[in-house]
Amino acid sequence: MTTTPRVALVGTLDTKGAEYHWMADRLSDLGVDVVVVDTGIRAPSAFTDDVSVGHERVAEAAGTDIDTLVDGNDRGAAVTAMGEGAAVVLADLASRGELDGVLAMGGSGGSSIAARAVRDLPIGLPKLIVSTMASGDVSPYVGASDVTMMYSVVDIAGINRLSRSVLGNAAGAIAGMAREHVGRRSEAATDERPLVGASMFGVTTPAVDAARERLDELGYETLVFHATGSGGRALEALARSGMLAGVLDITTTELADDLVGGVLSAGPERLTAAGATGVPQVVSLGALDMVNFGPKDTVPSEFADRQFFVHNPTVTLMRTTREENAELGSRIGTKLAAATGPTVLVVPRGGVSLLDAPGQAFHDPEADEALFSAVTASVDGSGVTVIDDDANVNDPALARRMADELHALIAARSANGVEG
Repeated sequence: MTTTPRVALVGTLDTKGAEYHWMADRLSDLGVDVVVVDTGIRAPSAFTDDVSVGHERVAEAAGTDIDTLVDGNDRGAAVTAMGEGAAVVLADLASRGELDGVLAMGGSGGSSIAARAVRDLPIGLPKLIVSTMASGDVSPYVGASDVTMMYSVVDIAGINRLSRSVLGNAAGAIAGMAREHVGRRSEAATDERPLVGASMFGVTTPAVDAARERLDELGYETLVFHATGSGGRALEALARSGMLAGVLDITTTELADDLVGGVLSAGPERLTAAGATGVPQVVSLGALDMVNFGPKDTVPSEFADRQFFVHNPTVTLMRTTREENAELGSRIGTKLAAATGPTVLVVPRGGVSLLDAPGQAFHDPEADEALFSAVTASVDGSGVTVIDDDANVNDPALARRMADELHALIAARSANGVEG
């Protein structure tokens, strides 16, 4: 591992060579080692021997070559390929402890390449993209990672009075973040606690808090993700990354939004990463009694006759129906049954949220039974272990039991020689 911060500059040197040369010099002045990764498909316009990873190598890492990309005359295909190749290059640097930050600059094309390049890098490794696109919706570039977007104000086209100020700030930012990352690498080496990811919503907070306390007693560090769509996507990404020893997926509510059309969907791939990568998981049905919308007047008219609960002026909850719950149970059970790693399903028959308890607004035993019957039927005959409990999902004893079950799965996996 290096002790001097090392930052990768990722960009299309055929169109932004002068700007990247200026940035490389600035970072060097700030005491940062610079690795220049060329993602352009034509010869660099300002770099010669200073390029650390040439565009030929980037293309090869993507399984193609520069001549093919140039001859294909397909800008979209070239952008995709160079993004994939840069991702391979950066992942190799990171795996060897030779990367403390990534900085990229560009318009929509350069930003797309950079976004793909950094997408699978570890959470916590600084990633900064200075982009002409950063004043609008940046979700296509940020995704579920910790990417920082900075608006360039002017185009990345020459170094002038304004761009010098913006890009200078970007250089200072990534240099500072990279130095912080160097320090954290040393700290991480002394923290041997395994990481566990957990999903939480306001109406499942008591469960997650109790489970987290138990996991802490058992020697784990728990990362809690708010089930707001982006939180679920982040949990999935971390499960795919190999950083997690286990997943305590108490709150699978985002799947209800995906099914019905709420505003907090994490997409159809939610609840698949741990299963696909073999990560031990304990899964429950938290907050599947609700679909999320914004203020009451933003709820689609097609749902006018449904049951609602106004959580606050900006959040309106809609009770899922018996039919929706049956479909959710089937989908969840199918995903769990396909898991390649140890999986436990916890069925809380006393309700799936604080609102789904006797006397509360969303208490609906028939709808819950449709969920429970469908999910258990879908895992029947698979390797999934089912824990059927009469308690509400927020019962502290049940929450601690879920933590203990996850610990047992992780311990068994470790005993069999599989690292978490």
